[in-house]
Amino acid sequence: MVKKQLTAAALVLLCLFLFVFWLGFLSSRPPLTIDPATLAGDGSTINYCELPELDGSDKMAVDIPKGNTPGCGYAHYPLPILAQCTEPLPDGADDIRGLWLGVRGGHVGHIERLEQCGSRVVVTSSGVIHDYGPNSTAGLNTDDTEGSVLFTIGDNEYCMRTSASMIWNNGVLNFHAFGWGPVVVKRYMQGEQLVWEYVDGSTTHMNRICTLTEAHKVPQPRGKRYAFF
Repeated sequence: MVKKQLTAAALVLLCLFLFVFWLGFLSSRPPLTIDPATLAGDGSTINYCELPELDGSDKMAVDIPKGNTPGCGYAHYPLPILAQCTEPLPDGADDIRGLWLGVRGGHVGHIERLEQCGSRVVVTSSGVIHDYGPNSTAGLNTDDTEGSVLFTIGDNEYCMRTSASMIWNNGVLNFHAFGWGPVVVKRYMQGEQLVWEYVDGSTTHMNRICTLTEAHKVPQPRGKRYAFF
């Protein structure tokens, strides 16, 4: 009896593993909903210390197409997704917009661009674009891929699908896996620095910079990962 129960449990776990593997790597890639002109443009020439005024004078977050990652990662740094958006931030949201460079902790040298408009937040870094919030083309949660190719079959490259929500909680931007799952990433201000707590257990302190370094104009994937976010 015990042997049969163990065998049944093992089969259930195997089926669950195969389903998760299919979902993460072999299921249909999410449709590319980002504005093609935004993706084709050169975001490395912009001064990110000059931030737009969020005074409601131009587009709202819901008017702009959702940004997401092309394939397994973009080939060059794209233009900002929310450049024309001026919707004020909601209550409880801290202003963490700008270009940030890791200077201490787990990921020194890491660079990421953070955009905000209304309740929408976009993180662009290391070949990936994570966009959460109201938009004109897709759902609220991020729906894209990671920036590292984990394996290839023939001419096809496969990378992890990701999905997450970004919810503010007492000044901390929490990334919830799948939109409803556990918190896997946190971002928050600490003085003049942005702190990034990552799912690998690392904590990185980042300083604001105005322009991309030469080394980061071509994306540098963070390596192989096995997380849905």
